[in-house]
Amino acid sequence: MGLFELTRALVDIESITGNEERMGEVLFAHLAELAARHGGHAELLPVEPRRSNLFACWGDPLVTFSTHIDTVPPFYPSREDAEHIWGRGACDTKGIIAAMLFAVRELLEEGQRNIGMLFVVGEERNSAGAYAASRMTRGSKFLINGEPTENKLAIGSKGALRLELVASGRMAHSAYPELGESAIEKLLDVLESVRRIPLRVDQILGASTLNIGTLGGGRAPNVIADSAKAELFIRLVDDGAATLEAVQKAVNGKVDVREVLTIPAVHLGSLTGFETSIVAYTTDIPAFGGAWGQPFLIGPGSIHVAHTAEERIPKTQLLEAVQIYKRMVRQLQ
Repeated sequence: MGLFELTRALVDIESITGNEERMGEVLFAHLAELAARHGGHAELLPVEPRRSNLFACWGDPLVTFSTHIDTVPPFYPSREDAEHIWGRGACDTKGIIAAMLFAVRELLEEGQRNIGMLFVVGEERNSAGAYAASRMTRGSKFLINGEPTENKLAIGSKGALRLELVASGRMAHSAYPELGESAIEKLLDVLESVRRIPLRVDQILGASTLNIGTLGGGRAPNVIADSAKAELFIRLVDDGAATLEAVQKAVNGKVDVREVLTIPAVHLGSLTGFETSIVAYTTDIPAFGGAWGQPFLIGPGSIHVAHTAEERIPKTQLLEAVQIYKRMVRQLQ
C-alpha cells in the first residue's frame, strides 16, 4: 500500500472522538506488523473502555513520533485529485499518521533503531489519551508531535481556556417583566463586559483571542427567561491565570463562571535547517507534560482547512513529510 493509498484508507475509517476503536485496530495491525518484521514491540495502552492508545518501539525509544487518531465531526469519506487527498481527517491527522508510518518503516529498513510511535485518542475533545500517556512513559527523550503546520517546525503553540457562563433568573409573564428577572439579559450584559477585557499579548505567539462559541437560554418568547448559558473559548498566550481572573472580575458575581478546560500556551524547540512558524491552535503537547521528552511540532497540511468541509492535504507535502521526519530522527539521535 502506497502513501496516498494508506492516507485514503485511514480517512475512510470514521474515528470521531469517542469512536476511535476501529481506527485503533487498523493502526495496531500496522504497528504489530512493523514490530514483528523489525524486532520491535507493540502494545495497547487502555484509556477507557473500547478506547486505547497505541505504542510501538524498536529498541529504547530515544525519539517518539506521536499524533491523535480521533477527528471532529462530521465524517465524510476520502476522494483524490491530482494535487490533494480530501476527506475528514485528511490533514488532521490521518495523512500525518501515514507519513509517520512510512518514515519509520524506511528508517528501520535503513538500520535505524531507538524509535517509538505513540498514537492517542481524544485530542479533539479533552486530550484524554495524552493525559493517560503522560502516566505511562517509556523513557523517550524527544517527542515529534504531528499536527498540520505545512511542514514547518512550530516554535510556539497557543493554549486554551474554555469557560461556561451560566446565568440564573426568575420566570414571569412577558407582559409583566417587572415580576421576573431575565437570565438572558443578565448574561448579555456580562458578555459585553467580557468582550471589553484587554487580552494578553506575547512577543512570539501574538495576541490572545476570544470566541463566544454558543449562546442559549429561555423557554418561550412570552416567558421571562430563568436560565441562560454561554460557552467561551479563549486562545491563550500564557498559562491563563491572568485571563481567568480578568473574566471573573468582569462578571462580578452576576453569573456563575465554570472552568471547563485550561491548557497553557507552549514555546517549543527548533532545529537547524528547518523553516519555522507559530500556530494559534492547541495540541496534546501540554497534556504530555514533558513525560515523553522535549516536544517538537510539525506535520503536513494546513490548519486553515482542518475542521471544515474543505479538509484536504497536498500530496507533495505528504511526500515531503516522510523525508522531514526521517531527517529529524537522524538530527536528534
